[in-house]
Amino acid sequence: MKDMHDIIIKPILSEKSYDLIPKKTYTFLVDKGANKTQIKAAVEEIFEVKVKSITTSRKEGKLKRQGRTEGRRPETKKAYVTLTEESKAIEFFESMAQ
Repeated sequence: MKDMHDIIIKPILSEKSYDLIPKKTYTFLVDKGANKTQIKAAVEEIFEVKVKSITTSRKEGKLKRQGRTEGRRPETKKAYVTLTEESKAIEFFESMAQ
């Protein structure tokens, strides 16, 4: 099994993610091979919160060209993590929302 810090790569701070913070929904960039149960375990262990649900989305890498050659940017996977009502908020995001 992977280390919990290898599953959660970084938080995503965008306008959409800021709007979801009051609803206790947080957005993370996660390992593209991680499943929902691994993501849930990682978030609960790292931030010491209780997770209600997780929604994931994958984004295929964009096709980029440089002259005659072409390649792709890396694939990414996002996880939208919703916490339970009685769970405390994640402190990192709490200072950002104000």
